[in-house]
Amino acid sequence: MKALRIDGKTQVVEELDIIMAANSLYTFFNSILIDELASLKEHVIYTDANALGEKKTPYFIGEQLLFGDALILGREGFDESDVKITKEELSSLITFHVNDFYKDVLLLLGDTDVNLYKTFSVEKNGEKIALNIEWVLYTFNIADERTKEYFINELKKTLENREDVAKYMQKMAQLAMNVQGE
Repeated sequence: MKALRIDGKTQVVEELDIIMAANSLYTFFNSILIDELASLKEHVIYTDANALGEKKTPYFIGEQLLFGDALILGREGFDESDVKITKEELSSLITFHVNDFYKDVLLLLGDTDVNLYKTFSVEKNGEKIALNIEWVLYTFNIADERTKEYFINELKKTLENREDVAKYMQKMAQLAMNVQGE
């Protein structure tokens, strides 16, 4: 099966020919904890769920935040298939520049066991909306400097007090939803 691999260390995209079997992903990442992301149309992105805690290199594919190595396969329904995007197209979507807000927050979160992609619910106008920590980071990243400082300082307090970081992020997501227009 044709796949693309992003090497987080060298920042190189390479083409691979892999044989998908029951343990292929676990062997590829040398981990049993794998994140599966669907941010590329007709593709699936697999990453090592331990990469944040191992402080591997962060980067973006479009607006999707990733860490370390990634394996990209095509997706047809629920089945993996040959990758459809070219190496050049994928390379053009990747940004290895991560700003200071992200760097500071990710450094703090690297010492926790949170998963950036695990969803939680917040409410807006009586409706439950599923969000994740990655969305919270994206939202606060586009805020003004004072709000970013508040976010980081409150995160530090949460960590110092050994409070639940996932609950803190859910609280921040709810605050962000509350200030968004109707």
